[in-house]
Amino acid sequence: MTKTSPTTREAAGRAAAAPAPRKAAPRTGAAPVLHARALNRATLARQLLLSRSPLSAKAAVTHLLGLQAQNVQPPYYALAARLEGFAPEHLSALMADREIVRIVTLRSTLHSHTADDCLSLRPLVQPARDRELGLFRTGLAGVDLERLTALARDLVEAEPRTMKQLREALLAEWPNADPRALAVAARCRLPLVQVTPRGLWGTSGQVALTTAGHWLGRAAGPAPVEQTVLRYLAAFGPASVKDMQVWAGLTRLRDVFARLRPRLVTFHDPNGVELFDLPDAPRHDPDTPAPARFLPEFDNLLLSHADRTRVVPAELKGRGRHGNQAHRTLLVDGFLAGVWKLEESALVIEAFGTLTRTQRQEVTAEGERMLAVMHPGTARDIRFGTVVRR
Repeated sequence: MTKTSPTTREAAGRAAAAPAPRKAAPRTGAAPVLHARALNRATLARQLLLSRSPLSAKAAVTHLLGLQAQNVQPPYYALAARLEGFAPEHLSALMADREIVRIVTLRSTLHSHTADDCLSLRPLVQPARDRELGLFRTGLAGVDLERLTALARDLVEAEPRTMKQLREALLAEWPNADPRALAVAARCRLPLVQVTPRGLWGTSGQVALTTAGHWLGRAAGPAPVEQTVLRYLAAFGPASVKDMQVWAGLTRLRDVFARLRPRLVTFHDPNGVELFDLPDAPRHDPDTPAPARFLPEFDNLLLSHADRTRVVPAELKGRGRHGNQAHRTLLVDGFLAGVWKLEESALVIEAFGTLTRTQRQEVTAEGERMLAVMHPGTARDIRFGTVVRR
């Protein structure tokens, strides 16, 4: 039985401490090729996964441009894997104080963002929300979208509303419209945040919505796209134009990268795809050790590139999911190596291949640490077994 026991915004480009990175590649001659392990180590460093970072929870969420939050718990596990001294209460307090909010942004999915990023990234990705809304135009025949937007705003700013309440109120105005399409229209046209207690650690609460501006007490404005590209590279680079388009759910970013080219360095991946990066960003030796890490389902490390082989070996593509269910994932030597789940009495780990004795010991030690941070004062076995039943 393994017993567990309690245990201002930094620069966006700051990454976790690790062995000395390589210097920026020279600008002359052909662009160097970065193979999978080199890309892996560079990305892990930017993602604060090569070694744990001393950043605060708020600074880490800022640096990472948000955390995937389709479920309540993933942002907490994401930070536990990345930060030294993290406790779930740190993130929960930021949410209670409205310094971190839950809102649909990147890739039409729910993310936890700082208040500043909520107000700037959500307007930036509005074109993606407009495209999404276009898929529901048949169900919105005869609906005045400007009127719908104004009515929905009045409703949720008068008091937070559940999506069911909002849908029913809108349906009373447009009884012939598709109810789901009305709800989607409100979500796409307005920056709707989930109000607390939803999202707080150790509490429960239904999803209730209001506008970001009303919840935060200040107006939104789009972030400069060039600045967002630089921040994306600081957190996910080196990366291609298509990589960032996948991350953001946006299109037509090639011209933005072209304008930034004089400020960036370039590489190629083994397939000849051009990669961009910040000149002084860390790019560690491919042989730099990468520790085992337990990541939540939908971690942005696994979702923010068009080519995910820098983290997911080609032969394991799709293994982090089973049908529509995404599983919590395990990294060993920096790459996807298994999935895991918590049972009432055990942490169960399913490795996709054979782990060496040293790797099993490392995974077990990391599991013990994760349990101590996330579930102090509890006792769980750690065992290797089956997580995905096919």
